[in-house]
Amino acid sequence: ETKVESHASSDTQPNQAGLLLNTAEYEFGNRRRRDNRASTFGFNRSLLSISCNSTVDETGCRRVGHTDTPWKTRNYTAGILGLHEEIQDFYAYMSPRPEEEKMRREVVERIERVIKDLWPTADVQVFGSFSTGLYLPTSDIDLVVFVKFREGDTLPLWRLEEALRKHKVVEENSVKVLDKATVPIIKLTDSLTEVKVDISFNMKNAVKAAALIKDYKKKYPVLPYLVLVLKQFLLQRDMNEVFTGGISSYCLFLVAVSFLQLHSRENACSPNANTGVLLIEFFELYGRHFNYLKTGIRIKDGGCYLSKDEVQKSMLDGYRPSLLYIEDPLQPGNDVGRSSYGAMQVKQVFEYAFMVLSHAVSPIAKYHLNNHGESILGRIIRVTQEVAEYRDWITMKWAALSLNSLTLKGNVTLLVELQEMEECINNLSEEGAESPSSSSPPPSSSFSSPHSSSASSILSTHFALLHTLCSSPHTLLLGKYSDPLTFSTFCYVTALF
Repeated sequence: ETKVESHASSDTQPNQAGLLLNTAEYEFGNRRRRDNRASTFGFNRSLLSISCNSTVDETGCRRVGHTDTPWKTRNYTAGILGLHEEIQDFYAYMSPRPEEEKMRREVVERIERVIKDLWPTADVQVFGSFSTGLYLPTSDIDLVVFVKFREGDTLPLWRLEEALRKHKVVEENSVKVLDKATVPIIKLTDSLTEVKVDISFNMKNAVKAAALIKDYKKKYPVLPYLVLVLKQFLLQRDMNEVFTGGISSYCLFLVAVSFLQLHSRENACSPNANTGVLLIEFFELYGRHFNYLKTGIRIKDGGCYLSKDEVQKSMLDGYRPSLLYIEDPLQPGNDVGRSSYGAMQVKQVFEYAFMVLSHAVSPIAKYHLNNHGESILGRIIRVTQEVAEYRDWITMKWAALSLNSLTLKGNVTLLVELQEMEECINNLSEEGAESPSSSSPPPSSSFSSPHSSSASSILSTHFALLHTLCSSPHTLLLGKYSDPLTFSTFCYVTALF
């Protein structure tokens, strides 16, 4: 089974034979899912059982305990315009929530305290996707530590690793010190949130790269939409780590910038450009037409393509440009794609995505029997239940923490009918789900019930907060809501306001 076929999102339903899975492959898939919540390895095999237990509502949207296209809450226009609309919804759904940002800032603060204990004068800065806002729910955090060492001293990677273990900031056995890498780093997983963190030392260009990305985001308004879709596309296929031969976020960003710079359409960089068209043409370029053997990429000075033969003439000691040669705009002699030894596998999945999406938006696609209400973007991208539950856990815990520290000013009165409150609480009781402790670890099992207790937990938290508000001299004017989720959510939003 090829990498393309093993991952999610073909445009046809899996057949019964696709559910046959030997024990060794099953266990391998589970290991990958534990390492990467977003991984869709073997995902197609589970789609049949999900579709058997799902229903289609009056709008044509499929309803299940967990939907693997949670951004799709409406039907879209047919064809390429519908793909554009769906990309907009995907971006809105996957963009960072306030609770996710708050959680990540706390992770940074915990690690920074450990670093400051070792080197009080150290300057810890965030770069990468967390700095630019282009991060996915399970993306890692990139930190760089600026600290002066005596000349000749080696980077104190092992010393920091020991300190992180001592303070129990990291998960046991999650720390990896890559001191032989081109850029020596420490890779770790935060013990409280399971957020992955990469720490490097004295890399000035790392912070400059974050500033460069922010500049290009302003210049090309469609860029964040393309990048977030592409990042999810590679992440779920385990092709987003240079450490394993994939394409780094920075490398992917530069490739997307080059695509827009050299695009033949005049409106490609307009805020109103059709992102569906651009996504398909991106996959077409880098999946079919780009000559990886002879061509390199430069984005400096407006962007251009480079002849690798010419590039090699300026390289010393017989070095050759890498398969995916991308000139670093901050350091022209540096090849950003040099470690992406799996570039041909990435090319392969790009071509796969081009074929799938091209077929999905073609005029004949509307005559497909299963076309009504189906997701076009969902044919190449899925959001796993593990990711959805992880986001729910983050929202529940950090929203509760924010509300607990909220101070309301002025005299406000809570006007809620007692009978309505009791009905809502009774509805919660009937669900029979216990509320997890705020200190409980994030969900990691891939076999939890589709009807997660997270929603009930959030509601329980909201009603506890409402009880506190009721006993204080504040007032919130609420209308009547028979649905407990709508009712409590309204209370929560009003309280924040």
